[in-house]
Order: sequence, then structure tokens, then C-alpha cells
Amino acid sequence: MSDTPDTTPAAAPEAAAAPAAPARRYANPERGDRTVLEGLVVSTKMQKTVVVEIGRLERHKKYGKYVRRHTKVYAHDEKGEAQVGDTVSVFECRPYSKLKKYRLGAVLKRAGS
Repeated sequence: MSDTPDTTPAAAPEAAAAPAAPARRYANPERGDRTVLEGLVVSTKMQKTVVVEIGRLERHKKYGKYVRRHTKVYAHDEKGEAQVGDTVSVFECRPYSKLKKYRLGAVLKRAGS
């Protein structure tokens, strides 16, 4: 045993329960950083537009308990690929309209499969 302190990282109890960040950033030299989000399609009632619910876990400031939160974003779906219940990835892009600022990246998991 040596007299140097052990520097191996110990897993903290809070770190094990902490959720992974849902947003990822990809650098594109031509267009800058883009945020890529994954979520669940909740509506396809508009033409070329899907509503995607992005879920996340946030730690409560006072009590420290994790609380489920969600954000709904409007995403452009040119080909009408996504259906309600699908898990999709969407990425940030130029604004298509007042609310629509994301574009459908890929359908990650089909509903019912």
C-alpha cells in the first residue's frame, strides 16, 4: 500500500440516479451547432408537421427528487414518415413557421414494434 491517496473515481449515489441528457449537439462547419432531440410523436394531424413530445428528468431544486417534465415541439416532416407513437429524432433548423423550428431526422422506433 502506498501513501498516495486513491484517485479512482467512486460512483456517487446521485450520479447513478442522474438521467442522461436528451439533447446532443453536432458541429457542422457550414451551419454551426445543431441540437438533436429524441422524443415521441403525439400528433400528425397537420400537413407536413408532427408534434413531438421531448421527455426529460429534472432534479427538484429544494427537495432533490427527480421530476418528469416534457416539452412539445413542432417538427417538419416532408414525406409524412412519422406516425403517432413513433420514437423519432428531430434536429434544430431554420424556422419553417412561427412555432416550427425543428426537422424530422429519423424514425428510431415504430409504434407497436
